Amino acid sequence: MQMLSFDQALAQLVRKAQPLQRTQTLPVGEALGRVLAEPVVSPMAVPPHDNSQMDGYALHSFDLTHGQELPISQRIAAGDHADTPLESGTAARIFTGAPIPPDANAVVMQENAEMVDDTRIRIKQPSVAAGENIRRKGEDIAKGATILEPGQRLRPQDLGLIASIGQAEVTVYVPLKVATFTTGDELLAPGEDWQPGKIFNANHSVIQGMMQQWGVELVDLGRIPDDATATRRALQQASEQADAIITTGGVSVGEEDHLKPAVEALGSLDLWRVKMKPGKPLAFGFVNDTPFIGLPGNPVSAFATCYLFARAFLLRMQGAEDVYIKPYWVKADFDWPQAGFRREFARAQLVSGPNYAETKVVLYPQQGSGVLTSTVWGEGFVVIEEDTTVSQGDTVAFLPFDAFQ
Repeated sequence: MQMLSFDQALAQLVRKAQPLQRTQTLPVGEALGRVLAEPVVSPMAVPPHDNSQMDGYALHSFDLTHGQELPISQRIAAGDHADTPLESGTAARIFTGAPIPPDANAVVMQENAEMVDDTRIRIKQPSVAAGENIRRKGEDIAKGATILEPGQRLRPQDLGLIASIGQAEVTVYVPLKVATFTTGDELLAPGEDWQPGKIFNANHSVIQGMMQQWGVELVDLGRIPDDATATRRALQQASEQADAIITTGGVSVGEEDHLKPAVEALGSLDLWRVKMKPGKPLAFGFVNDTPFIGLPGNPVSAFATCYLFARAFLLRMQGAEDVYIKPYWVKADFDWPQAGFRREFARAQLVSGPNYAETKVVLYPQQGSGVLTSTVWGEGFVVIEEDTTVSQGDTVAFLPFDAFQ
């Protein structure tokens, strides 16, 4: 099977992700991280009326000359119903968010006015423009506007926008069920007594945490021994219980790597090996009709491929439209003198000079696929393109880990 480039493999995965159509209606406050299934249309204008941007005095700009004194004819606080027109030649005491009274067209901030006595003010600024310090009705959202489209993964600010139009519930896609298991006779669960020749299973906790970040319901099938029959049995069970399957380990070509032939026996394998480092032995296919992603067993490789591939696939299955990470472009504070034929994703950290001077990116000194410490120290991946060298001062792409959440 041909080894694909990173871009080819990612495009193939996303193209084959078929969004599920199961939906549910939730209170807005419970929809964080869920994917919107229906457009959100505003039944009202926001703001619903012209209102003051600050504490001050509402007046008509035609009434004003520098140093002029104006009587205060009314007082309007936020929440008041300002239906009394402003008397010509007067000002209204007004507070932030309060509605603008009819026949007023500007607000003078209170710092630019002074009290003459309890009933009069003097304007200190030389002129006032019509519309000054007024938020116009509908300037944020027009009545009937679509404020969020289906496929949006809801963030706190999205929930606030929905709430701002008075909508209490939202229709979202039901979370995916993803079955996962790890393979390897060498693995011990955290808490077990260490034994010679064994290692503790870090991949399970990494994958479990990522599924929680992406709002996925995890079907945990535990650890599977390096046995062909046990592997096929676990895959069959996973395909019956979940919408997708993610495993770690067992997708290479060793005699104890049973996942590849087991997947091919139960379904099909469409992708195996990607021109990337870490993470070349990445598998994708179907077990019966259930999508299967086989991540490498090395901890950093599993971490990288789950973030770079599985995330996009699972989010698209949940109905999300924007599943790609947008890079930041920063200056390299390192040399990468040896070009490789695979795209490399080096663990890196951002550093800034004094007083937030130019931000640069530095590499963790050990980039091995078993050095999980690099993912904790690092803040993201530096992308080293195929057949490319890097010198200090060159601009490189940086993918922050936070963006994958």
